[in-house]
Amino acid sequence: MNITWITRSFLDYRIPVYAELDNLCGHHFSLIYNAEVVPKRCQDRIHEILADRAIGLGGEIRLSGQKNAPISTVSRKGIRIPYQPNLLKTARETRPDVTVSDGFFQWTYAPLLLRFRNRIPHVMCYEPTKHTEKHAQFFRTWYRKFASRWIDHICCNGSLCKEYTMALGYPESRISTGQMAADSEQLAKDCLAIDDGDVRDFREKYGLQNKLVFLFVGRLVELKGLRQLLEAWNLANLDATLLLAGDGPERASLEEFCQQHNINAVFAGNIDYANIPIFYRAANCLVIPTLQDNWSLVVPEAMACGLPVASSIYNGCHPELVHPENGWIFDPYDTQGTAEVLKTIVANKANLPVMGAASRSIVASHTPKHAAAAIYNACQQAISHLSSHH
Repeated sequence: MNITWITRSFLDYRIPVYAELDNLCGHHFSLIYNAEVVPKRCQDRIHEILADRAIGLGGEIRLSGQKNAPISTVSRKGIRIPYQPNLLKTARETRPDVTVSDGFFQWTYAPLLLRFRNRIPHVMCYEPTKHTEKHAQFFRTWYRKFASRWIDHICCNGSLCKEYTMALGYPESRISTGQMAADSEQLAKDCLAIDDGDVRDFREKYGLQNKLVFLFVGRLVELKGLRQLLEAWNLANLDATLLLAGDGPERASLEEFCQQHNINAVFAGNIDYANIPIFYRAANCLVIPTLQDNWSLVVPEAMACGLPVASSIYNGCHPELVHPENGWIFDPYDTQGTAEVLKTIVANKANLPVMGAASRSIVASHTPKHAAAAIYNACQQAISHLSSHH
């Protein structure tokens, strides 16, 4: 089976999935991406795996007239489909039996056109949930419903995404789940390689000795719900430390809040991805109070490193990954409820290592190998669907 994945951009966590998918299809996997957007480290890694079957294109033009502007930096005020010269030609030259896309916008116009013009089966990997799309403009929703007729199978990241996809009117029989995975196996190895002495030095560096440490990893932005978390933390009056790995525009106001309310918080600033494992290794519990996330990759990462998880209900991955045996869920808008969860975690600190072991067990079924198998199966289903409707 020749599989061609057409994606404008990808990051480190996706590379192991591409590698596994390449193995599954007998090394007949091609990846087409925007060489002006994907970080060089990611391009180097994927070229080591796929060689000339990793195809980076340049010269993208946005319908707005802008060139090479990262779509993610622009507020979503309208539909901005980029045009990539030679994208269709390059895709056809890979002679795909099936194409794979990421979501309805960006470079997905190419797989949609190949399905419409050339009857090449099309699989879409999808992530949104009803919560993240509750304010979607009507024309976005209309376009998704219209374009779905040229999608033979949708592989969702989890149950909440599947629920939203079905709400768009897409048939359940052509929806599967399981396409999302973090590079959890490598992170687990990196964590195990850190010795206890390094952990002691790290905790001493940040003043964490003999403290119960809640870890947050991510951008310090409004949507991450950190102000709501700190309000609950203040109400709970916790004997613990909040360690924040990341930076962003909210940092100054969050630091001020912590100083005003005498909250024991450590702001570590931007951390290189390669240095993240020791943060997981030194913490006792991950906390993710996000107000809107399709699938927080830090959750499976932390789980692979043996941490229990306290997750917001607005995190799309919580039904699959956060269970009573390995964590807690909370509504960050419910300050009292969040405070009670935080107090429960502190009260149960002796049980956290056991819950962390449960995290490892749960995340073991959400690896790149499992994600690749889900996508490969979706490709088979797509080919079967199109051939039966010839």
